[in-house]
Amino acid sequence: MENVAKTAVFHHVPIMVDQVTELLRPDRGGVFVDGTLGGGGHSEAILQRLPEDGRLIGIDRDETALAAATARLAPYSDRFTALHGNFFHMKSLLLGRGVTRADGILLDLGVSSYQLDEPSRGFSYKAEAPLDMRMDQTAALTAADVVNGYPEKELTRIFRDYGEERFSPLIARRIVEKRALKPIETTTELADLIAGAIPAKFRHKEQQHPARRCFQAIRIEVNGELQGLREAVDACIDLLSPGGRIVILTFHSLEDRIVKTAFRTAENPCICPPRSPQCVCGRTPYGKILTKHPLVASEEEQRENSRSACCKLRALEKLPAGIGDGKNTYRERRA
Repeated sequence: MENVAKTAVFHHVPIMVDQVTELLRPDRGGVFVDGTLGGGGHSEAILQRLPEDGRLIGIDRDETALAAATARLAPYSDRFTALHGNFFHMKSLLLGRGVTRADGILLDLGVSSYQLDEPSRGFSYKAEAPLDMRMDQTAALTAADVVNGYPEKELTRIFRDYGEERFSPLIARRIVEKRALKPIETTTELADLIAGAIPAKFRHKEQQHPARRCFQAIRIEVNGELQGLREAVDACIDLLSPGGRIVILTFHSLEDRIVKTAFRTAENPCICPPRSPQCVCGRTPYGKILTKHPLVASEEEQRENSRSACCKLRALEKLPAGIGDGKNTYRERRA
């Protein structure tokens, strides 16, 4: 009942929606997959351009998002199917519905506006709430488990690797000292603790809150956002039909780096030494990058939606299977 009650307030502003639909070209028809359905904004734009015999499958790990999107997309119920799950498992989720190929795939790796703005979800350092940060509220691991249970060395690694926080050791040490007295329970308590651990002369140099990077790092750890992302992107490319397209929106450098590497490998999988006179490995391209440089939101969109300012869009088109070596999947080509 809670998910249904919150359906009306679930809000997610789709970013670069025109660029997304232009690159996906749903007017071609076929099967399209929105692997991060959210509130259904991008999906609605795709469905508006999808022919009557087309089909859109939306996947999300957040049941509140699924309920909201299903309500929003009710006019397209004959062409739309919502699935609860993580796009990391897209192949098996689609296979369960008899789908083995897709003509277009969208991944929006950002956190929804609802998840950030709803205090009870514990994503924001701006409002007091229990430490949660789970996108899938049926998952076991919470932010409280990470903050109060991870060893100091692991906290340091998470803040450094996932948040690119220069003061990771100081912050981790302060957290361990504080939780030894009593558990850290709320978002504001953690945010204040992080801010206090950063040397004063650096604390106010940035426009954004000093806890932002650590909150990002904890969220990534709780939801496993980077562990297996490369494999998930490769699996999505494998799912595409020849001529099918994948569009991915990223919101921090760690995600973008993974996506960029996966796309570059699809376009140029050769592993021969750079100075080799000719390719002898036999690995041929199986994807064509459509965005040589990532697209970014317009200045107008950034003014209207500040969360679009850090977004980068990359797109790739699947080349005909077996174009050079008869191997159809990324994993076969690496063998």
